[in-house]
Amino acid sequence: MHEQDEERLVRLVARGDRAAFEELYRRTSPWLAVRLRRRCADEQIVAEVMQETYLAVWRAAGAFAGAAVGGSAVGWLWTIAARRLVDAFRRRAHHAEPPPAAAPRAVVPAAEEEALAATVGGDVGDALRRLAPELRQVLQAMVLDGLSVRETSVLLGVPEGTVKSRARRARIAMRRALA
Repeated sequence: MHEQDEERLVRLVARGDRAAFEELYRRTSPWLAVRLRRRCADEQIVAEVMQETYLAVWRAAGAFAGAAVGGSAVGWLWTIAARRLVDAFRRRAHHAEPPPAAAPRAVVPAAEEEALAATVGGDVGDALRRLAPELRQVLQAMVLDGLSVRETSVLLGVPEGTVKSRARRARIAMRRALA
């Protein structure tokens, strides 16, 4: 993808240009769907998140700051999608709660854990799953999803320095676990 082109398309979408929106969707939706599927195996949730994401892009394109603040159009799009995915998981968990009198639930791995298990196996997968959640999130975003430090910072809502230190700690822990 050509980042400048996507940024230009977002700017046109902010002016209400439907053709620009369609082109932005055509260019980014396959990539976005793949990233969402890495974190969620439920196609219905992925479809809902895709719809909510592009609706949010249409409505909020004017708020996109872009390169002026060191951001990118695809990074902005991924941030919106990732937040919508978290919201979907929360809604799903809220509505799936059994009544208090129900029998105890079996422990079921999170969709992200299932996706991680399917993506990374063996000793590396085991070591990655044993990491603290905040370290694992950083490695997943940067290594598996290919996000930059800045994009990971936006996605996780933590400062860039925190992302860098967590990535370093995670790599050290992985080296020890795999030694």
